[in-house]
Amino acid sequence: MDLKIKNEFLEKWGKYFGESELPIVFYYMEDPGDIARANIPKGRSCIICELALVRSGTSLAWNVNSLACGGARRYFGYTRKMRPKFEYFLSTGIPDEMEGERYIRTPEMVKEIITNVRCIPAEGKYIVFKRFDQLGPEDEPIGVIFFAMPDVLSGLFTLANFDQAEGNGVIAPFGSGCSAIVHHTYFENEKENPKAVLGMFDPSARPCVPKDTLSFSIPMKKFVKLVGYMDESFLITETWEEIKKRL
Repeated sequence: MDLKIKNEFLEKWGKYFGESELPIVFYYMEDPGDIARANIPKGRSCIICELALVRSGTSLAWNVNSLACGGARRYFGYTRKMRPKFEYFLSTGIPDEMEGERYIRTPEMVKEIITNVRCIPAEGKYIVFKRFDQLGPEDEPIGVIFFAMPDVLSGLFTLANFDQAEGNGVIAPFGSGCSAIVHHTYFENEKENPKAVLGMFDPSARPCVPKDTLSFSIPMKKFVKLVGYMDESFLITETWEEIKKRL
């Protein structure tokens, strides 16, 4: 991580967003060194819940053995498999056998979605999550993830469109909470003109965040540009000053 970019962002974040929660980042590595390895929690397992520790400042690394949720294992790139009869679980269920979540209308639609999902090449690696202020020069973030309330999202969304003539600098693809913050962000970062990803619409993951919080993930390639134009954007206007008073 270029520490110049890191320090520049931290200074500007405090200047324009006050004490709003700092973002976290993710990246992959074969050996996380002295970064703590995450353990599978007891009871319900959702990576969004587990990231509360990272958001509070504890860096953590997961691999295929420490991710209990099959969705996270797939969307983080550790397997292409889903649970048996997943197409029914995500849709209609099976009478007298399985209750469906009814997120997609038919099992056939679920199968089509699964078939078209690309896989991150993460085999043999750890996925590391760190809070932004914990980054060191050896770290190479792929995406920057904000968990934010509407006023902060307003600022991030507008920044993401600041240099977009067509006004489509943000996408909100259907998917799990973890797919929005990692999977879609990873593949956006590979594009010439990546888009930010608005997420946390997944009802199953919503209990892991406050009721007024969504995620906003920015591919690193786009994030560096965003930091560079903060001082020439709407953030320096009286309009934003009024909003900043509420942050």
